[in-house]
Amino acid sequence: MKILLLGKSGQVGWELQRSLSVLGEVVALDRQGAEGLCGDLSDLPGLAQTVQRVQPQVIVNAAAHTAVDKAESESELARTLNALAPGVLAREAQQLGAWLVHYSTDYVFDGSGDRPWLETDQPAPLSVYGQTKLEGEQQIVASGCRHLIFRTSWVYAARGNNFAKTMLRLAGEREQLSVIDDQIGAPTGADLLADVTAHALRHVLPPVGHNDLVQPGIYHLATGGETSWCGYARFVLEAAAAAGVTLKAGPDHVIPIPSSAYPAPARRPHNSRLATGKLRATFGLSLPDWRQGVARMLTEIF
Repeated sequence: MKILLLGKSGQVGWELQRSLSVLGEVVALDRQGAEGLCGDLSDLPGLAQTVQRVQPQVIVNAAAHTAVDKAESESELARTLNALAPGVLAREAQQLGAWLVHYSTDYVFDGSGDRPWLETDQPAPLSVYGQTKLEGEQQIVASGCRHLIFRTSWVYAARGNNFAKTMLRLAGEREQLSVIDDQIGAPTGADLLADVTAHALRHVLPPVGHNDLVQPGIYHLATGGETSWCGYARFVLEAAAAAGVTLKAGPDHVIPIPSSAYPAPARRPHNSRLATGKLRATFGLSLPDWRQGVARMLTEIF
C-alpha cells in the first residue's frame, strides 16, 4: 500500500511519518516537495499532478495555514491552503478511489455554551482560520471521496515551539504570569493524533479492515478532561517544580485573566470542548486524560 503524506515537517506530520510507516510505503512531502513531486498546498495544479503520479491508496493531509491571527490579513492564502487545496486532494482521491485523511479544528464552532461540541452541531466560525477550515471540510464532503476528517484542539508536540515551552521560558524570566482563564479545551498531543490516525486507517483498509463497517465522515479527536490556558500553565509549572527546575514564577504565581485583557486580531472560541464518543465507539478507542500526554511531553523538555 502507498500513502501520500503532506506536511511531513509539521508537528502532526512529523509524528505521522512514524505511525504510518507500519501500514505501507509512505511518500512524505513538505512544502519543498521531492523528486518532482509537489507538497506546496498553494500550487493546486502541482498537488493534483502529484496525486496522479504517486497513485496512493491513502492521502493524509497534515498541512495547513495554522497562523490564526495572520490568517485575518492573509485570507486568500488561508483559503487556498485550508479550503481549495483539500478540495483538490479530495477530488483526486475520489478519482482514484483512495481514502483522504484530513485534520480540522474546534475553531469551526463559535465557542458558545459549556458542553462538548458534537459532530452534528452547527458550525459558526469566528475567524478567517475557522471559516477556511470549515470550507475545507465542506469541499471534502462534497467531493464524494472516502474521507476521515479529524477535528481536534490545542495541538502540541515536544518538537518545535509550544505553549508549555513558552510558559517555562516566561516563568524563568518573570515572577508572575498572566494567562487566559476563560477559554476551555483539552491539550492534545501530535503523537496521539498520529497514532489514532494509523489505528483508524487499519479499520478501513484491507486486509484487516472492511470498508463498509466504518462510515466516512467527521470525527472529533481530543484528549479526555478539560482545562483553561491558565490551568494548563499551572500544570506545567507544577511539573517543573516537581522535576527540580528552578524558575522565578511558580504555579501559584499564574494569574487568571479574561480573553478581553489580551486582544488579538482573530477571535478565539471560549468553549473548545469536543465530544469524542463517536470516535471512541467507531474505532474501539480509549482516549487518555490531557495531563498524561502533557506530562510525558514535559519529560522530554526538562
